[in-house]
Amino acid sequence: MSGYQTEEEQVEALKKWWKENGTSVIAGIVLGFGAVFGWQAWNGYQDRVGEEASVAFSQMIDAITQGQSESALKQAELLRLEYESSAYAVFAALAQASLKMEQGDSAAARSQLEWAMQHAEEPGLKQLARLRLARILLSEGETEAAASLVKAASAGGFDSEFAALRGDIARQQGDLQAARQAYQLALAGDVGNGELVQMKLDDLGVATP
Repeated sequence: MSGYQTEEEQVEALKKWWKENGTSVIAGIVLGFGAVFGWQAWNGYQDRVGEEASVAFSQMIDAITQGQSESALKQAELLRLEYESSAYAVFAALAQASLKMEQGDSAAARSQLEWAMQHAEEPGLKQLARLRLARILLSEGETEAAASLVKAASAGGFDSEFAALRGDIARQQGDLQAARQAYQLALAGDVGNGELVQMKLDDLGVATP
């Protein structure tokens, strides 16, 4: 999924990925469950989880679309706790983080993003959680923590977004040359909100020889 540069494109791609590969997310526990409870019980559980999680996920999305934050948070919490081993749970944690930030509760948002990072199996989801968490850390003045989080980023997409964030971090640390290079790299990769990144680059002025 590294071909997707913006968060919106990545999330849409991940939704498509889930539709095509959702059952494989919990494949790791199939053998153990089947051995203990039998394949018939496992198949029934798999069908039930898929249907119930899908309904809860749809209800969460509807609530978000309609501006019903509390209802959305309840559905997200249900997904995260009841279907922890599914990709739905990670999507739910990301949604909870966004809603909590809108409510001004950054501590709760950080907690949800940390959970998503720990539980995401798909690299793109893990990187999205890492990116958003690093942004929050930087916005709250925890520059070194944000830098460490970004430095540990691996494959999974959002290369341009991470480059832009590295630029913000370098600027905060007073390393204008590194900031300039990072912003240029982000713009070369067609970063989302490129106009803002260009403004940040322009504000740095011309590099001195």
